[in-house]
Amino acid sequence: MGGTAVETLRESLRGEVIGPEDAGYDEARTIYNAMIDRRPAVIARCADPTDVRTALRFARDAGMDLTVRCGGHSGPGLCIVDDALVIDLSRMRWVRVDPAKRTALVGGGTQLGDLDHEAYGHGLATPAGIMSTTGVGGLTLGGGHGHLTRAYGLTIDNLLAADVVLADGSTVTASPDEHPDLFWALRGGGGNFGVVTSFRFALHPVKDVGLAVTLWEPEHIGAVLDWYRTFLPAAPNDLNGFFATLRVAPGPPFPEEIHGRRMCGVVWCTTGALDEEGLAKTFAPVVEPAPPAFHFATPIPYPALQAMFDELIPKGLQWYWRGDFFDRITDGAIDVHGTFLENIPTALSTMHLYPVDGAAHDPGREDTAWAYRDAVWSGVIGGISPEASEAEAIRTWAVDYWEALHPHSMGGAYVNFLGADEGGDRVRATYRGHYDRLADVKRTYDPDNVFHHNQNVVPAGS
Repeated sequence: MGGTAVETLRESLRGEVIGPEDAGYDEARTIYNAMIDRRPAVIARCADPTDVRTALRFARDAGMDLTVRCGGHSGPGLCIVDDALVIDLSRMRWVRVDPAKRTALVGGGTQLGDLDHEAYGHGLATPAGIMSTTGVGGLTLGGGHGHLTRAYGLTIDNLLAADVVLADGSTVTASPDEHPDLFWALRGGGGNFGVVTSFRFALHPVKDVGLAVTLWEPEHIGAVLDWYRTFLPAAPNDLNGFFATLRVAPGPPFPEEIHGRRMCGVVWCTTGALDEEGLAKTFAPVVEPAPPAFHFATPIPYPALQAMFDELIPKGLQWYWRGDFFDRITDGAIDVHGTFLENIPTALSTMHLYPVDGAAHDPGREDTAWAYRDAVWSGVIGGISPEASEAEAIRTWAVDYWEALHPHSMGGAYVNFLGADEGGDRVRATYRGHYDRLADVKRTYDPDNVFHHNQNVVPAGS
């Protein structure tokens, strides 16, 4: 893409246009996963929906590939592609809360921390992710699960409407009453259908929550998972807890003697009683499977919980992940987790099982594009390292772990945990019987598959 073309686009936008010759180009093309090193033709930091329409039409007229970047947390780097035009929404980062209606209107480039902060000022929140730097857009379009899922459902269960720039450059609002087919598809169908420039969410009364972290020695993983697989699904919906295998981070609240050691554990969040007696009662059962090596519980502002992992796993690390859905934790799966806990390759590599039951089971299977309403856990295996020299080691560990665990899964995965190298069959498995319906919606709103740098649904009839 020549300099003249870049200048033409620059003159057409209110936002910033960054080309390879510009000083800020290398920073602008960098995303969360440092394993992704790509050089787009141009990056259009759009200031508003008109800029998005202009950039989209420019790319189509020029016959250019197109990608969309919200928060830049795409593990496989689907938001940045060589020689493409990147519609970067990072300047569209704003939140407007209506406390009377308990709703939030959120710009397409907003990060979770922005939404958490503004809603917290009114004693409100909506379920979304576990890291404050994640983009609201990408997380929502994939479904969205986090600390509040068992209490208030998936992020898409709290989506009320979305403003979307379509492939032809037109703008529509998708809601239960307007373009309901598109609204259905946006709730879990990923970035296949357009550029969402704003989201409207329902909010819930949440201010402070109860955080707890419980760790057990590796030899107890079998007993802990046997207990956890029964305990949590039977627990009240105000209690959430994701299971993890990990190496203990070197810092508070962990005592120095366990720093760096391999352990299994649960990160808990409760919206129930937060006084000392209430927290003690809620977490009293953690001693049942085995004596914990560490247990810590405290009230905490919800935005602080959401930002808890930001410093531990910041932007700029090497990442490779694989995921799957599970409706149960089998004895065979427990054996797999035990084996791979023993050979975690780096200090930050980990496996998480996120609960997706409770209130997330209230909507019907056909209500949204999310096809796994019968799943109980969404699992992810993350190979993570600050060193590029360890990229192959973390990828090998994650793939080997996934291959051993996959026979115990439901077959598909949370779309945001799919890798770019897993193929179309995995996308179909993720959408189950919804795939053909999604393909019909795709044919209606993006018949030329302009938005294809994603976990792609091919337009019906293509």
